[in-house]
Amino acid sequence: MFPLSRRLLTQRSLLLHWRRNFAQVAVDAEKGPTVQNLPPFDYSPLPYVGPTADEILAKRREYLSPSILHMYKNPVNIVQGKKQYLFDENGRRYVDAFGGIATVCCGHCHPDVVEAIVNQTTKLQHSTVLYLNHAIADFAQALASKLPGDLKVVFFTNSGTEANELAILIARLYTGCHDIISVRNAYHGNAAGTMGATAQSIWKFNVVQSGIHHAVNPDPYRGIFGADGEKYARDVQDIINFGTSGHVAAFMSEAIQGVGGIVELAPGYLPSVYDTIKKAGGLFIADEVQAGFGRTGSHFWGFESHNVVPDIVTMAKGIGNGFPLGAVVTTPEIAEVLTHRNYFNTFGGNPVSTAAGLAVLKVIEKEQLQKNALEVGSYLKERLTTLKDKYELIGDVRGRGLMLGVELVTDRELKTPAKAETLHVMDQLKELGVLIGKGGYYGNVFRVTPPLCFTKEDADFVVDAMDLTLSKM
Repeated sequence: MFPLSRRLLTQRSLLLHWRRNFAQVAVDAEKGPTVQNLPPFDYSPLPYVGPTADEILAKRREYLSPSILHMYKNPVNIVQGKKQYLFDENGRRYVDAFGGIATVCCGHCHPDVVEAIVNQTTKLQHSTVLYLNHAIADFAQALASKLPGDLKVVFFTNSGTEANELAILIARLYTGCHDIISVRNAYHGNAAGTMGATAQSIWKFNVVQSGIHHAVNPDPYRGIFGADGEKYARDVQDIINFGTSGHVAAFMSEAIQGVGGIVELAPGYLPSVYDTIKKAGGLFIADEVQAGFGRTGSHFWGFESHNVVPDIVTMAKGIGNGFPLGAVVTTPEIAEVLTHRNYFNTFGGNPVSTAAGLAVLKVIEKEQLQKNALEVGSYLKERLTTLKDKYELIGDVRGRGLMLGVELVTDRELKTPAKAETLHVMDQLKELGVLIGKGGYYGNVFRVTPPLCFTKEDADFVVDAMDLTLSKM
């Protein structure tokens, strides 16, 4: 416990914070962007009496892997979250426009999800899937009901990487082929198989990654064929013809590349590739780790907007609203291959995790969060597009629903990545009360993936803060 003097000091700081209401953004017709209040929010965080940001940073440096990085020049110490807002050690409120990397879908600490976790924890925290328990079966049934066709057999994991690893294994076992085709600029995880499928050098170590081929990225903004999806798809046929035996295990793709910088695939690409892969005897794996669970607004799953039905779907992140949980869903026929040997995951299907997952599905339905993602996301994208018209630094605004990207370039014609400017804007947005993500191979794309309870008022605040920052550059 910390001394009374420090606790009183923290409480005084909190009161002062609420009186001055730190962040204000507005637009004055003559002076240009100025500062205004955060959207009203009827919640006061508890006074924080834990270690400071500097103390935590010192511990991280001494005891955690040096590979674990932090954002911002002056790292923010987040101690509480509520709905679409986060609070630091001083009680300062931030609009969370990153959502824990597209993970928090229902909102931070949603009472229904918290209640489900607590209730299950008080009854049974863990046993084994070798015993019967209704939590895993109930969630599997509910999850299967959200998928098309015969996609109804679920295997639970603890993360998106685990889910994608299992999907690759299943495809190889089912087809008897080893070759996997993924798309350049993709991110599918950081384990043995998924690191191979990931197609950005910054995420790949120099270890054996066999049987993986990377197709030309159907990127409408930077791609060689613009938005012509069928032209990009021809590269997949070329890979099959000249890089494999003519038969493949699977094609694996995100509907919108998340880590790659919120890149939407060119229209017509996935249906064309789907036909090509089927003729080569392969399966189609849809990586819905970031785009799933209503985030894109128009559909519950990202692949649905491309009018294709995959053979295997992987998911994580939004599935648990921040609880460690992932899943692979496939057909009964394909799922059968795992019975040829023993395959087991100690924590996959844990009763607390699956209780959380079921609660998330219910909240998405009850609060119509997919519909909100469509409405607020469309509004936010429109407002961000107006900034593109205003500032040459913004090269592209893209994405669907509440999975949006804003790419910064120093030259629109050459599309030169504005890496330093991106970091500067991120830092300034934090000072104004906006936490936002960053991605893309060059680190020059803002990833806007807030909780799905985001409001139009939050969207206005984020765009106005960005407007203010850009106007000073």
